[in-house]
Amino acid sequence: MRSKEVRSKRYRKRKYASLLFALAIILLVFTVYFISQIEPVKKKYIYPYPYQEIVTLYAEANGVSPALIASVIMHESKFSENVHSPRGAIGLMQLMPETAEWIAGQLGERDFSLQKLHEPEMNIRYGTWYLAQLEREFDSNLVLTLAAYNAGRGIVHEWIEENDWPPNFKDVSSIPYPETRFYVEKVLKDKKHYEALYHSDANNKK
Repeated sequence: MRSKEVRSKRYRKRKYASLLFALAIILLVFTVYFISQIEPVKKKYIYPYPYQEIVTLYAEANGVSPALIASVIMHESKFSENVHSPRGAIGLMQLMPETAEWIAGQLGERDFSLQKLHEPEMNIRYGTWYLAQLEREFDSNLVLTLAAYNAGRGIVHEWIEENDWPPNFKDVSSIPYPETRFYVEKVLKDKKHYEALYHSDANNKK
């Protein structure tokens, strides 16, 4: 009789241990799943994307990576349309007044005014068009394109000539201006985050 009770106790202990083990496995699976869901949400908080539809629309229209445009906006203004830089750059993509006026002329838009650069859609449209022009000018070299967006086209052409940079130049550390070096590094880094978070299923151009 006692032998039967001992076996019964052992059976209950094994059953209890198996149940605890199964619960531990279930808890582990749910924990891993929860963490996997939290991480993208956390990153999307760090890398917001308020004007995604507008960015995608004009990026596709101009043959530019939407993730590139998003990362430029993130670094330039953190998606704030009312930002003015000390040098006079305006809006989401921080367009300089003279650059915006040149873009308006190239696009044949006679009703242009600087006040319109505060409108998100117009600012993104102009900035995206300009970045596309720079990409073409620098043969799709993103390092040179972003350097030109930050420091100016003429200055980058001077650097190319003075330092004999090749068409496939990628050595960001060789850029003479510290501000521009940091800018290029940061935008290219942020571009990868925007690709992973928002454009992983899209055919990014660059």
